[in-house]
Amino acid sequence: MNAINKNSQQTCHELMTTFFKKFPNHALQVQAFHLLGCFRDFKMPMSGHPGGWAGGIIYALSNRYKRACGIPGFLNKECEEFFGVSMSTIYKRSWMIRRMLDFESLLPVLNPES
Repeated sequence: MNAINKNSQQTCHELMTTFFKKFPNHALQVQAFHLLGCFRDFKMPMSGHPGGWAGGIIYALSNRYKRACGIPGFLNKECEEFFGVSMSTIYKRSWMIRRMLDFESLLPVLNPES
């Protein structure tokens, strides 16, 4: 794993840790850190601002099974200030993550023996 990606993941981890201390949600926290671990394990490139990835992960998981409506209890303006990026960046990262999660849910259909 290159140094830039490692630093991005570490900063993303720190941002999410701070987020969940301020806005506790155990189930979402477990999912978010699991997903970040998957990024590390699969060496997924995380280019750009780590705040976009941290916000995108939380946003994607918060809205995974419903129409996107934000992070519960967290205004978009607060989200931008907390993660240090625009909502546009968070939306882009969230969209990438949701596409990945949607593909993951299709894997058993594509490979019925798994």
